[in-house]
Amino acid sequence: MVELMVQQTTKAPIGAYVCLLKGCSRRKALAEGKKVHALIVQSGIDSNIFLANALVHMYAKCGSVLDAHKVFRNMPQHNVYSWTAIISAYANSGQGEEAMNLFQQMQQTGLAPDKVLFVVVLKACARLAALEQGKQLHSDIIKRGFQSDVIVGNTLVDMYAKCGCTEDARELFNNMSERDVVSWTAIIGGYAQNGLCKEALALYEQMKQEGVQPDNVTFVLLLKACASLAALEQGKQLHSHIIKRGFQSDVIVGSTLVDMYAKCGCTDDAREVFNIMSERDVVSWNAMIAGYAQNGLHKEALALYEQLKQEGVQPNKVTFVVLLKACASLAVLEQGKQLHSDIISRCFQSDVIVGSTLVDMYSKCGCTDDARELFNNMSERNVVSWNTMIAGYVQNGLGQEALALYEQMKQEGVQPDSVTFVLLLKACASLAALEQGKQLHSDIIKRGFHSDVIVGSTLIDMYAKCGCTEDAHELFNNMSERDVVSWTAMIAGYAQNGRGKEALALYEQMKQEGMLPDIVTFVLLLKACASLAALEQGKQLHSDIIKKGFQSDVIIGSTLVDMYSKCGCTVTARELFNNMSERNVVSWNTMIAGYAQNGFGKKALALYEQMKQEGVQPDNVTFVLLLKACASLAALGQGKQLHCDIIKRGFQSDVIVGSTLVDMYSKCGCTDDARELFNNMSERNVVSWTAMISGYAQNGLGKEALALFEQMQREGTKPNEVTYICVLSACAHSRLVDEGRYAFDAMCKDQGVTPTSEHYACMVDLLGRAGCLPDAELFINKMPIQPGSEVWMTLLGAARNHGHVEMGRRAFDRVVKLEPEKAAPYVLLSNIYAAAGRKDELAKIRNEMKDAGVKKVPGCSWIEVDNKVHAFVVGDATHPQSKEILAELDRLVALMKEAGYVPDLSFVLDDVEDEEKENALCQHSEKLAIAFGLINTLPGTPICIKKNLRVCGDCHNATKLISKIVGREISLMDANRSHHFKDGFCICGDYW
Repeated sequence: MVELMVQQTTKAPIGAYVCLLKGCSRRKALAEGKKVHALIVQSGIDSNIFLANALVHMYAKCGSVLDAHKVFRNMPQHNVYSWTAIISAYANSGQGEEAMNLFQQMQQTGLAPDKVLFVVVLKACARLAALEQGKQLHSDIIKRGFQSDVIVGNTLVDMYAKCGCTEDARELFNNMSERDVVSWTAIIGGYAQNGLCKEALALYEQMKQEGVQPDNVTFVLLLKACASLAALEQGKQLHSHIIKRGFQSDVIVGSTLVDMYAKCGCTDDAREVFNIMSERDVVSWNAMIAGYAQNGLHKEALALYEQLKQEGVQPNKVTFVVLLKACASLAVLEQGKQLHSDIISRCFQSDVIVGSTLVDMYSKCGCTDDARELFNNMSERNVVSWNTMIAGYVQNGLGQEALALYEQMKQEGVQPDSVTFVLLLKACASLAALEQGKQLHSDIIKRGFHSDVIVGSTLIDMYAKCGCTEDAHELFNNMSERDVVSWTAMIAGYAQNGRGKEALALYEQMKQEGMLPDIVTFVLLLKACASLAALEQGKQLHSDIIKKGFQSDVIIGSTLVDMYSKCGCTVTARELFNNMSERNVVSWNTMIAGYAQNGFGKKALALYEQMKQEGVQPDNVTFVLLLKACASLAALGQGKQLHCDIIKRGFQSDVIVGSTLVDMYSKCGCTDDARELFNNMSERNVVSWTAMISGYAQNGLGKEALALFEQMQREGTKPNEVTYICVLSACAHSRLVDEGRYAFDAMCKDQGVTPTSEHYACMVDLLGRAGCLPDAELFINKMPIQPGSEVWMTLLGAARNHGHVEMGRRAFDRVVKLEPEKAAPYVLLSNIYAAAGRKDELAKIRNEMKDAGVKKVPGCSWIEVDNKVHAFVVGDATHPQSKEILAELDRLVALMKEAGYVPDLSFVLDDVEDEEKENALCQHSEKLAIAFGLINTLPGTPICIKKNLRVCGDCHNATKLISKIVGREISLMDANRSHHFKDGFCICGDYW
């Protein structure tokens, strides 16, 4: 038609041009519209106000606001329709402020706006949330008598609602003289958009009572309200009404139904609705894909994308954003790369949201280099893009890179937001980068984010993680607004810095101020109680948890089990564990750990059997805990069975599991097996090397330990403070005094490791065992730190070994001052007095022990036979085979005496006859365990015993003789080291 008019020589009527312009507007045919415009100019009728208004309208509909304004500006005169056209053009293109300015200009000309213009300007106010201007318009509307118009009234309701004034909107709605379905929909939408979804649904009930029939828009808004509330039953009721009203075939309603069911967690129902939709567009597909993703069904979301492609539906940007997030959640890099390829083929790669989500996907798949390359090549970047890249670095432990990117961000003039600062503060916290954290704090204040409660809470966390709890508390006290996250951050700061009492005190203040704790708060407080062994406060927390209804939470339940276990209440912990409504692998691990930490290794292993029977899959932590239990019991057979389970479940390549296996075999006396495992580890870290060095040290193989230590350093692994403890212990147990001195000096001077009390205790042990008691005491007196009880206990043990009475007394006095409740120093000094024949002093120290209310820890020994652990205490007559065990001991003692054995009665402190002392010695726990092993295993089978205390000299001598008499290898792991007896000799060379 346009081409035909160009060819005509005669002028067309104005009405023809108007029709052409309307056609261009409908089709958004800008190029054709411009040709019509040219014809109008050529015809000399462009000054016609009717045609000019039509041109403004056409350009606006085709998205060319500048052309529309040019036409408007060149018009010789304007009427209300001209102003309405140009104001609409700006308002509909999202330029609300310019629309408002034009409206004011119009008013200055003296022209009176009509109803249509008021509707346009009210919509602009709604988009801008310009409440004051909206109120002024409302006043003008009343003055001009338009308030009773239903369309104007509906738009006023919408404007007030979008400005957050739902009460004003409702008052207007209630006072409307006429209301239609749009009126009801406007107020329902107002409630829903302002989070008042229950009110929206209640209004729907009133709407039905008044006989107003909802339309598809009403149902869409109501379904969104149900989705927000996860109000499934009301959503189903709406679904029923939708079917009755015949809207089920509406594609928008159908898509919103899918979304509602998905947000209520009913993905099967959502899929059923999706499958039966008669028409589906990309929004429908996106709703279903998003539904799967939001419910953690990421694989299903990705599978649906494949179906989408097969059906020829074109995905849009939203589709790709949702799918990339699914890939990020699953860390499925290959599928993410395929999506990236699809994005490029559809030319969405330049979209800033898609680009940012791609950066996030690559980061969450661990590919920060790929993410950075994408970020660098983005044609457009906003603060979200920068935040995404910074988050990628933080999540992958690259805190310094995150901080460096922030510097680049500032250089490029990009303004950070609160999210930026939260991420960067987390980076500083992870690095303990206090100075950079302080600089960020300064930037936060400059940019006015210090009053943001989330930023403030993260600042508290950063200072606390950098060890500055006082700074953290000052910040906390000065916060203008505090929420549960702020309180929890401060409680966590105290708890993580070993200040559990302050954490618990802050909880009391929190309650006084009426702040309700959440699950995280309780978890942190229970951990504080566990670290303090504060049982009564733990019980009070337990009561508060029940009152708040959190007892069924699996994390709370597991932490309660941990707290009771760490307070020594394993019976209560087990009762809680048994009553948990939901248990995961962490719950099982917590109970297993509780048993292991309290010395109930057998119960820990039994619980593992129950765990398997219930079909719970163990993880690497489970195996680490169980291996430690086996090590504590010297349960080699069960340890080997666990090793098999580890291989079956594919955990053998885990460096922590591997290191714990090395430790278990070493503690069971199997250093060759431990070394073979160590050599075959695919990955070794400082813990692995330290475990093997410790294994050699415990088994008296000092030279092997030192050789491995040298190899460790040659291969580039830097020893830590624990490694040096093991090295010094190895030297102490193998009489390698010079080597030990050299290692200590190298640790301090070359490696920069600051010695702890434990390192000093090792040096005292090294000198004391070698008989250099004066040097050991002098070393203690020259220590740059206050000697701890372990240092003086070590000297006391050395004095016991070498019969140095006076030094023993001096060391005893120091230990008792530091730890008056411990029995060990009394026992050691009693041994010194008994060996020296000082009966009066012996009687006196025993009375002191009695007066102090201190009780000796009974010796206990364990032996594993046929994958079952048997425990014995001194004089134990409770074992079912007690008679056979004692008979075997009588036989062995007779044979030992024939071989020259003389019982060392100095190890019996009771003031009784020698015969009774000999009987007591004969029934020490390790002798009972050895006898049990001999009568329950085949001849020639090695025997492995574990003891909770240091083996006494008489039992050591007796075990040497037994190994020769019965022709067996006997391994005995006591509290200090391992002894391996064979053919009448011990690997320690009687040096322990």
